[in-house]
Amino acid sequence: MLFKISGKKLKSLADKELLVGFRSEGDLEVLGELYSRYVHLVYGVCLKYLKDREEAKDGVILIFEKLIVEIPKYKIDNFRSWLHVVAKNYCLMQLRSEKSGKEKFSEWINDPSVFMETTTEMHPLDEDQNSKSVDNALEDCIERLKDEQRRCIRQFYFENKSYNEISDNLSLDEKKVKSHLQNGKRNLKTCLEEKNVRKK
Repeated sequence: MLFKISGKKLKSLADKELLVGFRSEGDLEVLGELYSRYVHLVYGVCLKYLKDREEAKDGVILIFEKLIVEIPKYKIDNFRSWLHVVAKNYCLMQLRSEKSGKEKFSEWINDPSVFMETTTEMHPLDEDQNSKSVDNALEDCIERLKDEQRRCIRQFYFENKSYNEISDNLSLDEKKVKSHLQNGKRNLKTCLEEKNVRKK
C-alpha cells in the first residue's frame, strides 16, 4: 500500500497527498503527520479563545479525534484553512454553552455546520483582524443584506449568539438560521468583491 511507508517518507508528502492517503487507508499515522504540521495553530486558536492552557490542550486532542471521523466526509481544498475554522468553531461552541465539557463536546460533534467551511480563503467574518477599510465596507454590505440574513449575521458574529439562541430570538427554525448565515456570508463576500475590497 502506498502510504504504509516510513515516517521520514510521510514528512516529504504534501498535505493533499496525506489527505488522500488517510481517506483511502484510514491510517492514523498519516493523519498524525498531517495534524502535527498544524497542531501549533490549533493550540494557538484554542488558547486565544478559551484562555486556559489545559482546556486548549484538551481541545487539541478532541479536535484530532473528531477529524478521524469527519475528514472522509468532506471535500477539503486547503487543510490549513479548513482546520483553522474547525478549531475556531470548536472554541466558540465551548464558550457559548454553560454545559459540562462532555455535553459541550457532544453537542459540537453532532453539529454538521461546524465542518461545512471548506473554502481556501478565510471569509472576512472569520478572520481575526480586518483593516479599517474592510470594516467599513463590511458594515455597508451587512446593511444591504435581506433582513433575516442581516439579523442572523449580527447576532451570530457580533453578539456571539448560538444557533439555538438566534432561533429563539427570531422565531426561526434552526435550519433556517444556518441557511441565512451561509447565504448571508456568501452575499457579503460578493458585495466586498464588487467593492474591490476582496480579491476574486
